Amino acid sequence: MNPNFYDQDDPILSREDAIAILDTPDEKLDDLIARAEGLRRKYKGNRVSIHILTNARSGNCSQDCAYCAQSCRSKADIEKYKWVDEEKLYHDNDFVNEHHLSRHCIGLSGMKFTDAEIEELARRIRKMKEQGTHLCCSIGFLTEKQAKMLKDAGLDRINHNLNSSRAYYHNICTTHTFEQRVANIRMLQGLGFEICSGGIIGMGESKEDVVDMLLELREIQPEALPINFLLPIKGTPLGDADISGLTTEYCMKVLCLARLLVPKSDIRCAAGREVYFKGEEKKLLSVVDSIFASGYLTAGGQGIQDTIKTITDAGFTYKIESA
Repeated sequence: MNPNFYDQDDPILSREDAIAILDTPDEKLDDLIARAEGLRRKYKGNRVSIHILTNARSGNCSQDCAYCAQSCRSKADIEKYKWVDEEKLYHDNDFVNEHHLSRHCIGLSGMKFTDAEIEELARRIRKMKEQGTHLCCSIGFLTEKQAKMLKDAGLDRINHNLNSSRAYYHNICTTHTFEQRVANIRMLQGLGFEICSGGIIGMGESKEDVVDMLLELREIQPEALPINFLLPIKGTPLGDADISGLTTEYCMKVLCLARLLVPKSDIRCAAGREVYFKGEEKKLLSVVDSIFASGYLTAGGQGIQDTIKTITDAGFTYKIESA
C-alpha cells in the first residue's frame, strides 16, 4: 500500500492499494475504520439516511440472476404479483413522510417494460410526488423514451446495481451483460437522474472482483452506493452458498474501501446489515451513512423504531429530507 495513503485527505487509491485494504490484518481494522470515518464525517457529518423499500412488482422475472428469489431460475416460495396494491404503495409513501425518512425506494422485478407499464408507474409517481417525497426506483433496463417519461413524472433517482465485477458477472447472470448495465446507467445520468448503484458481496467472487467492481463505481460516481452482503435464499442457485468468509471484519473492510474509493457517495449498508453487523452498529455507522429499515424486497429486516434506536444509541442522528 502507498505509505502516504493515510496522510491524504481524499486518497487516490491504486488497484493494488485497494486490494491491500481488503487484506488488512484484523488487528489493524480500527485504524482503517478511523480513516474511513474521517471521510464519512467530512462529507456526511453525523447523519444517517433511512430508506424504506416497497416491492411494487414481485417475481416472474425473465432474468436468471443467481442470487435473486424473483428470477426465472428461482424456486423460492415468494409472493408474485404484477403491481402491488396501490393502498400499500401510498401507505408506504405516507410512512416515509410521517417518519421524516430520506426517501422511498420502489423495486420492480423484470428487465424490460412496455410504454404502457411505464405510464402506469409514472401515474403512481406523480401521485406520490404530490407529498414531495424523494423517490428512487429499481427498474431494470429502460429505453430513453421510458426514462424521460419517469423523469417528467418527477422520479428523482434510479437504482441499477453493477452487482459484481465485469470479469465475474457471467457467473451470476447470463441473460444480460455487465456492459449493458453500465450503458444503462450512463444513459440515465445523461438525462439528469441521480444514480444508486452498488453490489453484492459473498457470491463466490474474489477480493480482486470486489475491488474491480468498486473501481467501476468510482468511475460512475453514483449519488448512493449500496453494498449488500449475501443472504442465501433457499430455492435460488446461491441458496447454499458458503458465506463463512463474510465475517464482520471482512464486511467492514469492504465498506471502508467503498468509502475510501467513492467518499462523496452515500455508502449504504443494505441487505445483511442485521446479520453481519449485529452488535457492531457504532463501528458500522462510523463508515456508512445510509441504511434500510423494514426489509429488502423478499427478505425481512429491522423495523423502523428499532432502526432509529440503533442509530441514536450509536451516537448518530437520522437524516430528515422528505417533506
